[in-house]
Amino acid sequence: MSTQPHPAWTGRNDGEGPEHRRWHQAVIAAEDPAAGEAGLAIVGFACDAGVARNAGRTGASAAPPALRRALAPLAWRGQPGAIVDAGDVSVEGDALEDGQARLGTAVARQLGAGRFVAVLGGGHETAWGSYLGLREALLDGAAGSGAGQAAAGGPGSQPSPGTVPASQPPAAAERRAAPERATSGTHAPRLGILNLDAHFDLREAPRPSSGTPFLQIARDAQERGEGFSYAVVGISEPNNTRVLFETADALCVRYLLDEDCQEDRIEEVRAFVREFAAGVDALYLTIDLDLMPAAVAPGVSAPAGFGVPFPVVRAAAIEAALSGKLALVDVVELNPLYDVDSRTAKAAARLLHDVVTRRVALA
Repeated sequence: MSTQPHPAWTGRNDGEGPEHRRWHQAVIAAEDPAAGEAGLAIVGFACDAGVARNAGRTGASAAPPALRRALAPLAWRGQPGAIVDAGDVSVEGDALEDGQARLGTAVARQLGAGRFVAVLGGGHETAWGSYLGLREALLDGAAGSGAGQAAAGGPGSQPSPGTVPASQPPAAAERRAAPERATSGTHAPRLGILNLDAHFDLREAPRPSSGTPFLQIARDAQERGEGFSYAVVGISEPNNTRVLFETADALCVRYLLDEDCQEDRIEEVRAFVREFAAGVDALYLTIDLDLMPAAVAPGVSAPAGFGVPFPVVRAAAIEAALSGKLALVDVVELNPLYDVDSRTAKAAARLLHDVVTRRVALA
């Protein structure tokens, strides 16, 4: 087993002192004997299956190394060995559910070691794997339940007692409307999901895909007797059908439209994130890069015709990091095959850098 980090972690070396340090000089492999001191874990999810099932343009499986290359030259003001690279979970062909289960295991392992976790997707099917890891590390442990519950939980499976119908309000709608009151009887932490995205990703489909993860999570939460606290920044009204808005309303999803997330309303976006974070115990931030205008993020499955400006996306992400509750961030939908001058990868790297350096103690 190698103790060397991923080969993408390379770059210029201006000197050995901390004043010269860059990300690539702070990363060590998970197998390195010094890994126990690291406060940040990187986990890659190399997967095209979710986007393919959602009839998108594939290529996101190449995103994890592209994101590492974009992060590598950025200045790092923390300690060497502060970042553990836990490698990639790779999905071959259409084996999505198995890959998501393995991602969940990898995420739970790093969370269990007390680290902040950054997942490099993958399409937005990454979110179900991220959630499985959070569920195992944060929710199952607190509730005293087994961590090995079924990981597939597809949205197209036959409804069972407690399943949230896509077209009807859940039985616990009242408490889902206000995350600050969304508690389970087991005193598990109240998990909130903040999605920076042009799409709800609440699609009803025969099989899980990049368009279904948050409906999967909603149904899983109800089956567990827990609240579903989900907020989205940047929804594109023309790119979400009426049934998706109806599903969001039935699940009491909080959201801001992209037209209400322009730079003249940046303070409202910050306030939205702060209010949402205040009502939960643990926060999961998921950043879908197709949120941003195509000129900023051309390398995605579905480039935006309008989009949310980068400064607003950055402000929302930083607000989440400053909440004191952020447990995990993932960045999804980077497609290097369609990127131009690595614009999308560089924008993603800046967002990750800004979140991580505000979430992880650098001293």
